Amino acid sequence: MLLLLAGASGLLGPALRDDLLADGHTVRTLVRREPSGPDEHRWDPAAGVLDPSVLDGVDVVVCLSGAGVGDRRWTASYKKTILQSRVDSVGTLATAMAGAGSSGKLVCASAVGYYGDTGDRRVDESTPPGDGFLADVCVQWERAADPARAAGITVSHLRTGLVLAKKGGLLPRLGLIVKLGIGGRLGSGRQYFPWISVTDEVAAMRFVIENDVPGAANLTAPNPVTNAEFTKTLGGLLHRPTILPVPGFAARIALGEFAGDVLTGQNAVPAALQDAGFTFTHPDLTSALESELR
Repeated sequence: MLLLLAGASGLLGPALRDDLLADGHTVRTLVRREPSGPDEHRWDPAAGVLDPSVLDGVDVVVCLSGAGVGDRRWTASYKKTILQSRVDSVGTLATAMAGAGSSGKLVCASAVGYYGDTGDRRVDESTPPGDGFLADVCVQWERAADPARAAGITVSHLRTGLVLAKKGGLLPRLGLIVKLGIGGRLGSGRQYFPWISVTDEVAAMRFVIENDVPGAANLTAPNPVTNAEFTKTLGGLLHRPTILPVPGFAARIALGEFAGDVLTGQNAVPAALQDAGFTFTHPDLTSALESELR
């Protein structure tokens, strides 16, 4: 296959690209800087600029672009960046594919934040969107692909949960504070953590790319756990106590508005993936953490 990948930096982009290349696929990469090789092509999603020739012969367009949600405090300016970086990227690709009469399909990143705070209620892809900033971002993010849908192009949305990876994302930060003996449950600890191992995340992305999984797909493990369960399991594997909780007010002081989404969660399950026949390597939290902590 020939794939066009936007968002080839960060945690997931390089892992997906390397996995595809290892299996003999060809990957063209979109970059905002000056290209440094023949497989890189410059684009400007903020201006809606993409050379249509980049789409020639492409079987699948994958968009993982977007500013980091937990990288900075949520100022008004940065909230705009979070939203626009996603909507502009998907919108530019969807419009370009529609204009070029592309016969490929579009696979776009999204997030389980789409459902808002679900409490104990279990949700799948049929559940409507929830409330809050991240839920609104996800709704607009997914709607940005409408030009491709209107042109008859198959569109898939990867509603990813909390990815457990050794070298990035949430796990190294949580692992550090647990090792220091100051990591306990966040707030009440009753909020759900819709986790997935990076191994299964990449495999699930590949599965959606290579199979017919239109619409939304939750990229989460089939057994979500609460924050308290997650913390206890991580502490046990690291042989550290996790007795002292981190109060909600302390999380809000440290994280600002983002704390509201850390102290809430989604009891999300991967119904679409499982219905399509995907098999998880790490269906339980212990095996996922053991794999990443080795």
